[in-house]
Amino acid sequence: MIRGAPARLVFLTGFMGAGKTTVGRALAEELGWKFRDLDEMIEAAAGKSVAAIFSSAARSADGEGEFRRLESEALGVLLAAKSQSPGQGGTVAALGGGTLQRPENRRLMQQPGATSVFLQAPVTVLFERCRGTGATRPLFSEMEKFSAIYEERLAVYQESTITVLTDGKSPRQVAAEITQRLHL
Repeated sequence: MIRGAPARLVFLTGFMGAGKTTVGRALAEELGWKFRDLDEMIEAAAGKSVAAIFSSAARSADGEGEFRRLESEALGVLLAAKSQSPGQGGTVAALGGGTLQRPENRRLMQQPGATSVFLQAPVTVLFERCRGTGATRPLFSEMEKFSAIYEERLAVYQESTITVLTDGKSPRQVAAEITQRLHL
């Protein structure tokens, strides 16, 4: 967050299973702000699920790249909508786990009134959360691969303005901690 500018756009980031969507909904409700989920925006634009996009992308030469392109487009749409309606209150945005991997996405997110929050938990906890949901996670397979991807992304997550440990806390507790740390 830029000093002196109140947070009006909060980006939640973190790895699969961090709780970005669940915490995001709770945080938006607590603040009385809008909630946007980047994966839901991508699904709406593409007309298919994230898992289906990854599956079809995996059959192409570009693999994951097509999904990441769609992700960047969705981030641009979210930011354009926010800039066109600045007086409409704040927005909480749940980003995909790999959104920050693209430098252009990190640049897009650097604007007055924006802050990023890393939802952090031990990789073993994240793995168990993903396994426990039964949901299809595009990059979820075995612990070794899961942990390797987490380690690849960790340094970028740690560049976030705020880090909140989520292990052992309810989504509402995490949302309350974020609200307190935003100093609104």
